[in-house]
Amino acid sequence: MTDVESLMRAEVREIPEAVQRLLDRGGAAIRDAARAARDLDPAFMATVARGSSDHACSYLKYAAELTLGLPVASIGPSVASIYRAPLRLGGSLCLSVSQSGRSPDIVELARVARASGALSVAVTNDAGSEVAQAADHVLDIQAGPELSVAATKTFVTSAVAGLALIAEWCGDTDLQNAINSLPGYLDNAAQTDWSALGTLLASAESLYTLGRGPGFAMSGEAALKFKETCQIHAENYSSAEVLHGPVSIVRHGFPVLAFAAADAAEDAVVEVADAIAGKGADVWVTSDRASVAHRLEPVRTDHHLTDSIALIVTFYAMVEGVARARGIDPDTPRHLRKVTETV
Repeated sequence: MTDVESLMRAEVREIPEAVQRLLDRGGAAIRDAARAARDLDPAFMATVARGSSDHACSYLKYAAELTLGLPVASIGPSVASIYRAPLRLGGSLCLSVSQSGRSPDIVELARVARASGALSVAVTNDAGSEVAQAADHVLDIQAGPELSVAATKTFVTSAVAGLALIAEWCGDTDLQNAINSLPGYLDNAAQTDWSALGTLLASAESLYTLGRGPGFAMSGEAALKFKETCQIHAENYSSAEVLHGPVSIVRHGFPVLAFAAADAAEDAVVEVADAIAGKGADVWVTSDRASVAHRLEPVRTDHHLTDSIALIVTFYAMVEGVARARGIDPDTPRHLRKVTETV
């Protein structure tokens, strides 16, 4: 493994600075979009995204449902771009998340949503992109150039931008304060040592990631990064579902990574982690409540919703090391490009 720092590692270290920049520069746009959302008082919210951006939307789905009581649905972009099906989105808020803002199917559904009467909000790293032009409001995530193919700081800043919108929308001052204090916690998270798990995974062929609620969105992002940067087959499951069938694959030493935030689901996630560890799996969970599974040190923040963001930052730092230990350049995963333009 080379000592030369990868672009991915450098960008993980930049995450706290990028989040601070978003908070410093993006406040006015976030407040404007939140004001429009309050004025509309939508009956539901729809999200449009792919890849890591879709995992950010999954996280924001839980955040909106838990704070606003607003149901959130993910819409497949092909409904508009390929099937050309009419969508009745009038009176909704449609959130389109795309770091590049250039994927034709995301742009088309954002355009269709706005044309059908939805309040269209774009979350993107390019405020002049096509998806931004198709929206009523644009949240520029202020991540700066992201050169590694694997999205890290754009994932985190997308999640924070959406969460800040939700916090402003519902007037949750505790959540707003937690978001404002997040950069310091993320700096700690980027330096938190999960190398014991990383050493184990350097020779892994397959694994499960688990989570519940907002943590389930992060475990989904983790599974993608294992495949993308490490060429490890990873499947993501809700901890509520893994015992319903997938656990049959588990054998002695099978790796499992469970994401637990300090929220109402922590005990449930830990209970499942311990149960699978009791079957011989090598289970690691981000909680000090585990009695059988290995405990991973988490960075806890000032709010349970921001806890999950800190977890994924620590994960990014670890998975970059796993890729390099496997002799893989995490900046240039095979068969992949930075921008995937699907129709």
